[in-house]
Amino acid sequence: MLSGLRLWWHRLPRMRRVWVVVASAAVLLVALAALRYALDRDGISVVDASSPTASYVLVFLLVTLDGVVPIFPGETTLNAASTAAAQGVLELLPVIVAGALGAVVGDSALFWLARRYAPRVRPQVDKARANPRVAQALDLLDSSAPILIVGGRYVPGLRFVVNATMGLSDIPYRRFVLWSVVSGVLWSVYTCVLAYKIGQALGEYPMASVVMSGFVTTVAIGLVLLSLRNRRRTPPAD
Repeated sequence: MLSGLRLWWHRLPRMRRVWVVVASAAVLLVALAALRYALDRDGISVVDASSPTASYVLVFLLVTLDGVVPIFPGETTLNAASTAAAQGVLELLPVIVAGALGAVVGDSALFWLARRYAPRVRPQVDKARANPRVAQALDLLDSSAPILIVGGRYVPGLRFVVNATMGLSDIPYRRFVLWSVVSGVLWSVYTCVLAYKIGQALGEYPMASVVMSGFVTTVAIGLVLLSLRNRRRTPPAD
């Protein structure tokens, strides 16, 4: 078996070897992040004062995984890391960068998975779209791809539907990733700065800061969707 693997390896072109190494490293990192999540379960314990670099990497990985499998606590992790930055444990800018990169990579991963494995992904998307809240949010955000990609990131459960739907559609990847970058950067900056400011205000209560950050975002999303719904219902003036 080992001799067969060696023969296969030597037959690969140089660039293909590079991609195999990169992909293997990525799979290993994802597996480590998944294991860490299974042990922590909350996305908060990834912040390690003794190893800031590892914390930034784990923020990136968990946000990336959250983009593909929504059970991972991407936003909670970002809030926790930003709160830690407010306490001087981490630096805010690397947290923002890790969050933005994770968001874009997660979007792209789901996009290509949906495009490559459409028959398997489509039933899951259809099931998610059947959720009344998701259906209402999609209707309120309109059918414009940029609006859906940017706005859908803030609505729980909607980002998966939007990005998978884009992968199932015929939208060019270059157009998708452009708006994914805009969306990811705006989301990461907003989430991190909000959590950072709340973390500074609450000081000695980091857990309360994380909870409050998520609560403020949830309320803001609700108000925006309510405003859009009311605007739709208001008849145009003569």
